[in-house]
Amino acid sequence: MAGGIGRESGEGPEELSEINVTPFIDVMLVLLIIFMVAAPLATVDVKVDLPAARAEAEKKPDKPVTVTLGEDLALSLGNERVARETLATEIDRLTGGDRETRIFLRADKTVDYGAFMDVMNLLRGAGYLKIALVGLDQGGPPLAGATP
Repeated sequence: MAGGIGRESGEGPEELSEINVTPFIDVMLVLLIIFMVAAPLATVDVKVDLPAARAEAEKKPDKPVTVTLGEDLALSLGNERVARETLATEIDRLTGGDRETRIFLRADKTVDYGAFMDVMNLLRGAGYLKIALVGLDQGGPPLAGATP
């Protein structure tokens, strides 16, 4: 008799060592079809005017480290202008090298987003990852660290 699943060879039936993946493939194809149909429904094309969030103003630290990016793209640390090349060393001097110090970053509203991100990258490159963005709250008091 030719070999088969039910063949007995003296010590009992031979065990099948392969997994049947056909039901797994069927389930995956059904899930694929469901996601293909549901994915276009997940996008929302309705235009809405979302309200602005009102954040609670945080307590301002005793000696905040504030970096300001002016309209002319000049950097200031506190009230003193600094060169981009010396920003990291000046912040280290003010913070005593404490990389956990929160840096308050302000920028003029006319500043290009790319220039703003360059300053954030300078701060990240110096090891300061706790950066607080300073702005004015719509119709309320200035947010933490803001000076109008």
